[in-house]
Amino acid sequence: MTELRSKIKSLGLETLYPFKSNFLQLGKNNLHFVDQGKGQPILMLHGNPTWSFYYRNLIHTFSPKFRTVVPDHMGCGMSDKPQEYDYSLEMHIQNTYQLIRFLDLKNIILVVHDWGGAIGFGLVTRYPELFERIVILNTAAFPSIHIPQRINLLRQGKFGEFLSRKFNLFAWPATFMTTTKPLPRKIKQGYLMPYDSWDNRIAVARFVQDIPMEKTHPTFKTLSDIEAKLKLLPQPKLILWGGKDFCFDRNFFERWVALYPDADAYWFAKAGHYVLEDALEEVSGKIWEFIK
Repeated sequence: MTELRSKIKSLGLETLYPFKSNFLQLGKNNLHFVDQGKGQPILMLHGNPTWSFYYRNLIHTFSPKFRTVVPDHMGCGMSDKPQEYDYSLEMHIQNTYQLIRFLDLKNIILVVHDWGGAIGFGLVTRYPELFERIVILNTAAFPSIHIPQRINLLRQGKFGEFLSRKFNLFAWPATFMTTTKPLPRKIKQGYLMPYDSWDNRIAVARFVQDIPMEKTHPTFKTLSDIEAKLKLLPQPKLILWGGKDFCFDRNFFERWVALYPDADAYWFAKAGHYVLEDALEEVSGKIWEFIK
C-alpha cells in the first residue's frame, strides 16, 4: 500500500497517523494492521466506513503501556481491496482470528465500534478463553429492526451500491453526520483517503449490503448465533456511548445494558456515533480506569 502511504505524507497526516504498517497475507490478499507498543494486547476493531485511523488517538494513548493491535478489515484502510471477495461478517471474523493466531495474542482487551462489535463478539463467543475484557462503543452484535432509512436505501441492490461507490454516499456523509463537533479538514481527509474511487469503495458498499434485516439474509444466522451466546460471556465489560448517534441510538444502548447489567455504562449525551472524536478525553479516561 505504498500509494496510500504516499497519500498520508502528501496530505500531511503523518503526525496524526505515524504508525508503522504491518501486513498479514490471507490467500492472495494482504490485511493491514498496526502493532504498536508492548505488553498486554488491546485489539481495536473498527466499523464502516472507518479504518484503523478511527483509533489513532487510543493508539497514541495506550501504546506506551500496552500492545495496541488495530487491523484494517479486508477492503478497508490500507488493506487490499479485492473486487471479487467474500465481504461477509463470517469472513471478517475468520480474518481477524487468523491475525490473532499470527500474533499469538492472549488475555486480549477488546475494543469494538460499529461493525467491529459483530466481528469482535463473533470472536469472543467462539474463543472466549482468548479475551479478558471488552469495551463497547456505539455498536451492535445482534439483529435489530432499527435502521435509518438513508442507510436502508444504500442496502438496495445495484442502485444502493451505485450510490455508495459512484457518489461516495456512505463514507463522505459520515464525515459530518457522525459527530456533533465539526471534524477538522485534515481528519476528514484521513477518513476518506482510502475510499477515493469506485474500486476502493468496494468494502464500504459490501458492509452496508451485509446488514441482515431479513431472516433470509445469509448473515442473519451468523449474527443470531452470536446473539445467542452474548449472555454467556464472563468477561468484565465497559459500555461507552455517544448519545447523538443517528444509527446506533438509545435502543442499542439499552439492549447492551439489559444484556450486561453489571457492566459500567456511560451515556455521553453530546457525542455522536464517532464517540472517540466527540468525547475522546472522557472515553479514554473511562477505558484507563477499566483496564488498570
